[in-house]
Amino acid sequence: MEKNNKTIKKKPVKKKIDKSTLKIINSAPSRNDVVTKEKLDGYFAITGEALKMASLAHKMIGKEEQALDFLDMASRYYEDAKYFEKKGDYVLAFAALNYAHGWLDAGARIKLFKVNDSRLFTVDDD
Repeated sequence: MEKNNKTIKKKPVKKKIDKSTLKIINSAPSRNDVVTKEKLDGYFAITGEALKMASLAHKMIGKEEQALDFLDMASRYYEDAKYFEKKGDYVLAFAALNYAHGWLDAGARIKLFKVNDSRLFTVDDD
């Protein structure tokens, strides 16, 4: 008896996802590839709070000019973020907020301004 040497190819099963399910998946809060209004508002809040705290904090003696420069850069990026948000460009607004917070973190790390809030800055709480 001869065996049939034909290979049987199975067609892949395609699962259809209906539009309502796809919409739920794409709007899930855990997505990190979309800058939502809610996410942006959260970053505005935390960066705004950090900017205020750093502005009111004691400045390193002898480094006041540098501290003010860091705060100025952070403030400018924060204002840029507001401008981009107003234009509806959430991606650039998000980027500007990250730059603003980066300036604040850098200033805090090198102790240009004395802040002790590890929720807002990359510093140790005292």
